[in-house]
This record gives sequence, C-alpha cells and structure tokens, in this order.
Amino acid sequence: MSKIDPELKKKLLNESQAPFKGLRRILWIAFSGSAFLGLLIMLSKIASGSELQQNNLLIQLCACILFPTLLFLERNKD
Repeated sequence: MSKIDPELKKKLLNESQAPFKGLRRILWIAFSGSAFLGLLIMLSKIASGSELQQNNLLIQLCACILFPTLLFLERNKD
C-alpha cells in the first residue's frame, strides 16, 4: 500500500484543504495588534481633547472586531 506515515498523510491532507493557514494566522495576529494599537492611540487623542473624524474611529473599531473574529474562525476545529 502506501509507505507514507499516517500522521504525515493527515498533516498533508489538512494542508491541502487549507493552504497557508499558518501564514494567515500570523497575519490576523499582526493586523489585530495593529488595530488595537491604533484604537489606543485614537482614544488617547480623544482623551487629550483633539478632534477626530467619526469615520476614522468607526474604521478602527471595525478593524478591532474584524481581525480577531477572523483569527477565531481560523482556529483548529480538531
């Protein structure tokens, strides 16, 4: 039959079904960190009394929701 180790075969099958999963997880972590850091900076500017456009704050809040959600959906379901 097949001389491939069953563990390796399972790993290769998972990789073929979801290519670049590890890279996507790293990107979602980086984007999430960037979004939360940007939100922290915006909130500190608001606290200091600076004027900010609502659109910019809304975009930042959406990014803070979107990227961690994508990271959560990318988790292993084993």
